[in-house]
Amino acid sequence: MMNLIEKASIIHYHRQRIGKHASGTVGALGYRGEESQSKRFAALAEIGDLNACSVLDIGCGYGDLKGFLDARFHGFNYIGIDQMAEFITEARKLYGQRPACYFCISDFTTAELPNADYVFASGVLGYRCADKDFYFSMIEKMYRIANKALAFNMLDAAKFPKHELLTGHDIEKVLAHFKTLSADVKLIRGYLEDDFTVLMYRHK
Repeated sequence: MMNLIEKASIIHYHRQRIGKHASGTVGALGYRGEESQSKRFAALAEIGDLNACSVLDIGCGYGDLKGFLDARFHGFNYIGIDQMAEFITEARKLYGQRPACYFCISDFTTAELPNADYVFASGVLGYRCADKDFYFSMIEKMYRIANKALAFNMLDAAKFPKHELLTGHDIEKVLAHFKTLSADVKLIRGYLEDDFTVLMYRHK
């Protein structure tokens, strides 16, 4: 699991970025820009038809995935969770008045998560953790609550430069591991130089 110092480092990192880039901006979330965020969202949205489904957004930040999906799907129930109270406060201002849209402050690593048809995790698996089993155990946890499919992204270890807080992952190891859980695992790459997305579907 991620220890308290590691979690505190993440919170400190984002609070510094809020001070530098201002609350509500993609810079405060750690993205290079709005285009980078949109390309990640587009890859995640390839998961399937979200119309009239339930969606759980883990590490939702300012809830921008909700806005992105609203432009492409309709009638879906959305829940966004994040451990950063500042993010959730802003998310509620931006999207909280939309129908069937809920935000809550929670640490997904320890919380009991609700089931949803589609589970998304954008950016939450890029932070360094001394426990090397952490990433796989968290993805397995998210996959268990996905009724239809899980979509998540990671940084590519072969392309992402060394960083004091963030870390990349070996694509082949990630795919090999999760193909033992799902008979239908898809890889999306090429939308950004150092990022990849994995779609894991439930057995039909």
